[in-house]
Amino acid sequence: MIRAFLRHAGLAPVLLLALLPTEVFAGSCPEDCSQPPPVNIYSHTAAGDLSPATAGALPRVYVPNRSSNSVSVIDTVTLKVVDRFGVGSKPQHVVPSWDLTTLWVANNGTGKNGSLTPVDPKTGKPGQQIPVDDPYNMYFMPDGSSAIIVDEALRQLDLRDPQTMALKSVIATPDCAGINHADFSVDGSYAIFTCEYGDGGLLKVDLKNRKVLGRLDLSRMGMPQDIRLSPGGKVFYVADMMNDGVFLVDGDSFKEIGFIATGIGTHGFVVSRDGKRLYVSNRGSHKMEQGRAKGPGSVTVIDFATRSVVAQWPVPGGGSPDMGNVSADGRQLWLSGRFDSEVYMFDTTSGAVTRIPVGAEPHGLTVWPQPGRYSQGHTGNMR
Repeated sequence: MIRAFLRHAGLAPVLLLALLPTEVFAGSCPEDCSQPPPVNIYSHTAAGDLSPATAGALPRVYVPNRSSNSVSVIDTVTLKVVDRFGVGSKPQHVVPSWDLTTLWVANNGTGKNGSLTPVDPKTGKPGQQIPVDDPYNMYFMPDGSSAIIVDEALRQLDLRDPQTMALKSVIATPDCAGINHADFSVDGSYAIFTCEYGDGGLLKVDLKNRKVLGRLDLSRMGMPQDIRLSPGGKVFYVADMMNDGVFLVDGDSFKEIGFIATGIGTHGFVVSRDGKRLYVSNRGSHKMEQGRAKGPGSVTVIDFATRSVVAQWPVPGGGSPDMGNVSADGRQLWLSGRFDSEVYMFDTTSGAVTRIPVGAEPHGLTVWPQPGRYSQGHTGNMR
C-alpha cells in the first residue's frame, strides 16, 4: 500500500527507502558460517563438467531482446554478434531444457499471444514457435517430468509436457502477484517463487502434491526478483530491486533470517563455477521498464561461506546489468544491459568489462553450453 502510493505520487525511490524500517539486518547463519557446507548442490556444475548431451553445441550467448522481438547470438570466443533472428512477442528469457538438448525462448507476449521458440544449440538456429499463454519464465520439475510455465498475468503455474508443451495441469497461485522467479529444494519436494508485485513476498509450493504451502511477507516491502539456493541447500538468497539487496530465507522453516546490502536495483543471480561465490547484478535503477541508460549499475560478489560482500564491480561509464550466466570455464560472467541495448562480459578474475551492442531491452540471456547434469530452467539453473 505504502509503496503503491509513493509510486503514484512520483516520489523518489530514496524517499521510499527512507520511510521503511531502518533496523540493520543480521547476516545470521543457521549453520556455522566458519565451516564449509556439508553439501554442495553445485558440485556437478564445475568447470569442465559438461554432459554428453551438450556435445557439439556451439559456444554462444543467446540474448533475448524484449523490445526488438529478436535474439542476438554472440560468439563467446570472438565476442562478436554472429547472428540475429526474430522470435515471438516480448522475449524474456532463453531457457535450457531439462535434458540439455534445446534452448527455449520464452516470448511473454501480452497474455494470450505468448509462445515458445525452440533453438537447436548445435546449429544456433530457431525452430517453429509453439503457442503458450504468458510464458514470462520457465522452469522444470526436478525429475524432468514437466515444464513449469510461470504464467505471471494469470497468477498460476502451468505444467506442460517438456517436449510438446501440451498443457497437463495448473497450480493456481492467486496470492502471488507478479509470480516470476524460482528455485528448488535439495530433495526437489518444494520450490520457492518470488512475488514481484503488490507488497512483494514469496510463495512456497509443494511440487509432489501440486499445491501452495504458504506465503512469506518479507520484513521490508519491496520487489523480489531472482532467487537462488545456497550450496549447502538450506538458505535461499532473494534479490530485492527496491531494497537494494538480498534477503536470506531458511527454506525448510520458510522464515527470513538475514539481509545483505548490495547495490541499486538488485536483480539477478549467477553462481560461480566452483560454487563458492554468488554474482549479484544491480540494475542501477528501481524502474521495471524504461530505466535510465548509463545508470549506476554494478555487480556485487558475495562469498557463500561467510555471507559477506568480497567485491564490487561497477560498469565503467554506467550501465544496467540484468540477467545472465557464466561461461563453461567460469572465467566470463555474461549479463544483459537492460536499459542500454548491450551485453556485458565481466572477467571474473578482475571485474573488467567488455561491452557488446545488441537489440533493444535485452533481458534473460543464457550462455551455452554449461556444465551440469540437467537444467532446472531460467537462464541455466543447473544441478
